[in-house]
Amino acid sequence: MSDIALTKLTTLAVQHITTYRYAHPVELAQQRAVASPSSYPWQTVHAHEIAIQPAPSHQHMRTDAFGNRVLHFMLDVPHETMCLSASSLVTLQPRWHGFDAARSLPWEAAAQCLRYQAGQPFHRETEFVYASPNVALDAEMRAYAQGSFGPGVTVAAGAIDLMHRIHADFAYHSEATEVHTPAREAFALRSGVCQDFAQVMIGCLRSLGLAARYVSGYLLTDPPPGEARLLGADASHAWAGVWCPTLGWIDLDPTNDVLADTRHVTLAIARDYSDIPLLHGVIVGGGEHTVEVQVSVVPQT
Repeated sequence: MSDIALTKLTTLAVQHITTYRYAHPVELAQQRAVASPSSYPWQTVHAHEIAIQPAPSHQHMRTDAFGNRVLHFMLDVPHETMCLSASSLVTLQPRWHGFDAARSLPWEAAAQCLRYQAGQPFHRETEFVYASPNVALDAEMRAYAQGSFGPGVTVAAGAIDLMHRIHADFAYHSEATEVHTPAREAFALRSGVCQDFAQVMIGCLRSLGLAARYVSGYLLTDPPPGEARLLGADASHAWAGVWCPTLGWIDLDPTNDVLADTRHVTLAIARDYSDIPLLHGVIVGGGEHTVEVQVSVVPQT
């Protein structure tokens, strides 16, 4: 694809601080945190550290079914504030050198590969074809996707066109949706945030029988000209991936209308957001609470 610019190797320092403040003391908390990036062929994690206050009485790291690093921890001292700080240093390699969307498989053939056929090879990517908690298989999303996937269109060409259309047709609005808003509702609203753009794209692709995954992470942004970079002013990000049997996973960012590359730090991969929220668990006490999030993505020279 000729319009994909080649980029250089990029090293980024990422800091993500999440602070919960409770109206009443929390007596006990059992939590899981998805805050530790993994290394991939295009991403090398050089260093990573998680700090939690108050200090957990017990914690252990495991790898979930999608290959993500998940930290489980317990807080058994009363607390009105809980802070989780995750710091990472990663290097990203350009992913799309020589990429040609026309060389990928026609989408009908890719969908056929993912259907069960007795005696045929099994593709583990099949798990990303089905509906998931936030992403239903929807006739309206299928009809919308068909505007990009005509007969014989390749997986990559159709997915890139779909990304362009979602970027053009949907409005970015931070107040339009919530973290648990399903893709079908965001699609009807034609509005939302990066999580919604990604899940809508996933729903469109899956409704055609293609494998599509949700990717959470961080995006390197540039400050306005003449202004210094503000630490803590960035945000978490999300994008979508589509699988092509001949090219593998192709990650696309419909919020920004680009292929995910050396500005995108991958944190976790799953079916949709519900599989990999930053924090999820059970607490005793607490009452009402507020959440403050600070994210910084800083290039290293």
